[in-house]
Amino acid sequence: MSAKYRIIKTLDAAGLSVFEPVVRLCTGEEPRVQLRKIMLFIVCPVLAFMLFLGIWAMAASSIQTKYGTVPTPGEVWTAGGGLMDAHHKQRAEETVFYKEQKEKAVTFRAQAAAFAERAQAAASADQKERMLKQQELYEKQADRALTARFAAGPTYIDQIFTSLKTVFAGFLIASLVAIPIGILCGINKVFMAAINPLVQIFKPVSPLAWLPIVMIIVGALYTTDPTHAWFEKSFISSAVTVALCSLWPTLINTALGVASIDKDHLNVARVLKLSTWTKIRKIVVPSALPYIFAGLRISLGVGWMVLIAAEMLAQNPGLGKFVWDMFQNGSSQTLALIMVAVFTIGVIGFLLDRIMIVLQKAVSFDEPVSA
Repeated sequence: MSAKYRIIKTLDAAGLSVFEPVVRLCTGEEPRVQLRKIMLFIVCPVLAFMLFLGIWAMAASSIQTKYGTVPTPGEVWTAGGGLMDAHHKQRAEETVFYKEQKEKAVTFRAQAAAFAERAQAAASADQKERMLKQQELYEKQADRALTARFAAGPTYIDQIFTSLKTVFAGFLIASLVAIPIGILCGINKVFMAAINPLVQIFKPVSPLAWLPIVMIIVGALYTTDPTHAWFEKSFISSAVTVALCSLWPTLINTALGVASIDKDHLNVARVLKLSTWTKIRKIVVPSALPYIFAGLRISLGVGWMVLIAAEMLAQNPGLGKFVWDMFQNGSSQTLALIMVAVFTIGVIGFLLDRIMIVLQKAVSFDEPVSA
């Protein structure tokens, strides 16, 4: 295989087939055709985005809100840069803080060791007791220095990672529930008929309706002491709400994929007298994988959209809470910072979708996947 086709195959596997005409043009393959494709798939979207930014910049100054005029693209970019600068500044302060705490701990340990030596050389029992108390005091101070935590709220980057962690937790829960139920629905028509009304009833329910119920139940069941808990209640509430809203596409697509398996494959399983578990593992799941991943792709997108509303209400320290805090803050930077969050949410959602496309292509047996 030539280098050109290896590059094209890599771009296609990575969900970046839009750049294929550039590779073909560089090798001199049908320049007119490739230039037309480049204009259509690259230049036109770039020009459209630039036009959008231009209209936004011209219209921004004429729209007055209670927080001031709508920020221009440049002001939003500057606000985003400010958030990054604040993140780096806090990380630098955090590094200095922990370095100072380690130095303090070393100093306190040395002083404790010195008092231990004095206690051994003490002339009287009272003097020895005083030295041992001083040793114990410095050892406690050293322990406190080592266990001290940097007192600062999460930065914008921390909130992004919190949201990603939450959405993947919810996505994992949804997948673990939806895929087995979807397989059962596809295999057993009676089970599908029984479960279908529940799917149709709960599928359209908004996260704003699920979240209060989830928060009440989590509050009742998750009674672990917050100082020893692995997860905060707000994180669990947000993740479960994401799961409840995003499991339906995976469940439906899995059931559809299993139900559409070639009957010849199932007949072969009967002839070979395969057990139910072996049939599911060797025939059903591999055959339905393209449908399952199509459902997972939709579910992840739904989960990412649902997450922001869930974090707003549950006060999980992610992007949703950031947007809510900025709205409540009401400063001159409010709109710019919220728009930074909007673009961040959109870009991350796009990247997550690209990742799922790559995974879907990997199991689709060279079938085209809609981007």
